[in-house]
Amino acid sequence: MKSLAYWNGTWVPSTDISIPLDDLGFSMGITAIERLRTFGGKLFRTKQHLGRFRRSLEILGLDATPLCQEVEAALADFGQRNEALIAEGNDWSVTAFVTPGKIASIPKPTVCVHGFPIPFQNWAEQFETGVKAVLVKTRQIPENCWPAELKCRSRMHYYLADREAESQQAGARAILLDQDGFVGEGTTANVVAYFADRGLVTPRRSKVLPGVTQEVLYELADSLGIPHTEADLLPEELAKADEIFFTSTSICLLPVVRLDGNPVGAGKPGAIFDRLLAAWSELVEVDIVGQALRFGARG
Repeated sequence: MKSLAYWNGTWVPSTDISIPLDDLGFSMGITAIERLRTFGGKLFRTKQHLGRFRRSLEILGLDATPLCQEVEAALADFGQRNEALIAEGNDWSVTAFVTPGKIASIPKPTVCVHGFPIPFQNWAEQFETGVKAVLVKTRQIPENCWPAELKCRSRMHYYLADREAESQQAGARAILLDQDGFVGEGTTANVVAYFADRGLVTPRRSKVLPGVTQEVLYELADSLGIPHTEADLLPEELAKADEIFFTSTSICLLPVVRLDGNPVGAGKPGAIFDRLLAAWSELVEVDIVGQALRFGARG
């Protein structure tokens, strides 16, 4: 039985979705997107995700209010329509996207909400073993092309960055620099460094996608008394961090244990990572690592 997806006003089997060749989301990659996840079957930080989604729609010149209302209603309906399709204790990754539709004098946007069980098998073991990362030559898109706050499907630079990272070290994930040579984003995550004398340091939010999950990290850091700040980080500064993390919606928080082939800190997940992830599990009332290992083993 296939999951149901919201597609332009109706619920259809997800396998029935097809984007016309002349849809601008396909022909030009003009797609605003937001990915959410559930914890215990409930969508997490929906309001914050929709706020960012609204801004993306506004940047694309689309009528954001009715589109956000439509997407919000579909998100609220998704879980109930697909409840029977997921194992007890597992959770969903849910994606909403909107394109301008076909070229027309009166645009009719394409609207979709779809989802699948979170693919924990892709990273479950990395909570314990850590992630390898490489600083690549491929750069982030400059702000004079499109604002960093726009979350869109135009991701050729991410694809090339990951290919570059893989060519340098098998299994490594890419970290991109911005146009000024400062640390930017991972291809699917925000980058966070921890220094014993500075606390958590992240790139300036004006230069990177404002991560909803990164905001959760700040809240948890506050509750644990861990200072955090935004700053321009040079690659050589990042290399001296005591701990480095990737943070994004599905993974929550993963430790980077090697950077450019060199160990980060002790070369294993550190104490700050453990504290933050434990606090995260408490916040969402889900054993994040336990869930990932359990369902990741099922593939």
